[in-house]
Amino acid sequence: MLLALPFVALTQPDETENQPMYFVALATDYDGTIAEDGVVAEATLEALRELKQSGRNLLLATGRQLPDLKKVLPEIALFDLVVAENGGVLFDPRTSEETLLAAEPPQAFLERLQAREVPVSVGRCIVATSEPHQNAVLEAIRELGLELQIIFNKGAVMVLPAGVTKASGLEASLTLLKLSPHNVVGIGDAENDHSFLRYCGCAVAVANALPLLKESADFVTEEPSGAGVAALVRRMVADDLAGFRLPRQAVELALDEAGAPVEISPRGDSLLIAGMSGAGKSTVASGLLERFVERGFQFCVVDPEGDYAELENTVSFGDAKHEPRLQEAVELLRHPKENLVVNLLGVELDERPCYFAKLFPQLCQLRAETARPHWILIDEAHHMMPPEWATAANLPQRLEGTILVTVHPEHVARAVLKTIALVVAVGPDPAATLRSFCGALSEAPPELRDGPIERGLAYLWERRERRFRRVRINEPRQLLRRHTRKYAEGELGEDRSFYFRGPDGGLNLRAQNLRLFLQIAEGVDDTTWLHHLRAGDYSRWLAESIKDAELASEVAGIEENEALNAGESRAQVKNAIDRGYTAAI
Repeated sequence: MLLALPFVALTQPDETENQPMYFVALATDYDGTIAEDGVVAEATLEALRELKQSGRNLLLATGRQLPDLKKVLPEIALFDLVVAENGGVLFDPRTSEETLLAAEPPQAFLERLQAREVPVSVGRCIVATSEPHQNAVLEAIRELGLELQIIFNKGAVMVLPAGVTKASGLEASLTLLKLSPHNVVGIGDAENDHSFLRYCGCAVAVANALPLLKESADFVTEEPSGAGVAALVRRMVADDLAGFRLPRQAVELALDEAGAPVEISPRGDSLLIAGMSGAGKSTVASGLLERFVERGFQFCVVDPEGDYAELENTVSFGDAKHEPRLQEAVELLRHPKENLVVNLLGVELDERPCYFAKLFPQLCQLRAETARPHWILIDEAHHMMPPEWATAANLPQRLEGTILVTVHPEHVARAVLKTIALVVAVGPDPAATLRSFCGALSEAPPELRDGPIERGLAYLWERRERRFRRVRINEPRQLLRRHTRKYAEGELGEDRSFYFRGPDGGLNLRAQNLRLFLQIAEGVDDTTWLHHLRAGDYSRWLAESIKDAELASEVAGIEENEALNAGESRAQVKNAIDRGYTAAI
């Protein structure tokens, strides 16, 4: 049984039909999570086998070195991939192939530790010792001016190259498997699990986890270690964690009249955006697509009129002279970081429903295999899914993560309209639009006031709950960032890089771009992080080297908030940078 903390379990959906899996993988820590005293109980192994039989992937992320792990885990072949040495090594049990994900320890560093009589275990890239030897390790790092980080794990002290964490190792694993972190459940218990749990679409802490890890998790198991993992697996297999509210899956659609966010999730039902031409439908749609990019959700836009052909962070197939190649389009979406626009200008108007009738089942099949694309946006839905659209008869009762945009909801196939859970009506007379939708389904509309409403507002109709409210639409930001990729992933010169030096100048960790800055920031000790935070070094660097005054101002506000601890301020700075840069790359 699972205990939601701090989010409670919601009522289960009325429909009992089988939906495609959303969480297609489980990533777990070893010691203290699936293993107790280094051993995995048979009941836990049986649960993991059940997970694999359900068609899901199983990943292991551990600080242990591979030779040691193989000794204590004879069943290592149960895992699809293993991240060992806290992100430094990737192991494929099927092929026995080991991939080094970080540099080997410098020989001078090992000699310095030996001279200080520090007991160490040396892996392919990790150097491990235990408390209280961290001070001697830190002194050796400072003396040699090395870009190494110290990571703690319940008394263990691990030394790795800057930026190497379980999260970076898991990212390498998911790249090989062509999976999105949004579709991964992560579970752990200790300090070194923070990074990879933040990376996953659902973060779970076992009952014996450290308090801070529990606080940051989406929920906590009622039972400790392997028993807790087994309970989680049973819930995943039973209902794919349906009924749990997961904030990291939510995307803001609008604000209600009290200023509270109205959110949608790819695990939710379908959304209809409706209104007359020029009424603001594209504003709502573009704003959502922007936020999908920011949050790393994959999407596919079906674009009959070529309106999204120049959309940033997408690949567009087709143009006015060429019909998009169906198989190439679907194949592109197998890569989770690619977003697709299917431009149908090259398809005759009366042939577009036929083309879409071929495309849509393939998108649904891809979702069944990979749980992606997370979102499908269908523009001009009345053209794509008209009343006579034959495929409509085979639709499920619920279409998750689907957005329809139309001028004429009454001209969309009735079977499609029946899947709609939310309607956003925009334009000068949204009441008429909602009546048109409800009339097409022979349903009573809510009580509505005819006529125009304030600019920027829309009507939101939650059909199944029969709840009506006015909301304020979030307009697209459309920020112009000329050198986004350069600053996020490129190579800034030494004079423009950020250096984590610490309060006494003993460190020399260089971040030559924003992505590396975030990786190093995650690994440095709290004292170093807070030293630069309180000195205003982060906002100064963002203003002078990244030349982003808006981002620098936001980070300056975080620096000035003395109520924030190291973890909270780290998270807020990361979120600010992700929104503008790294999440969009």
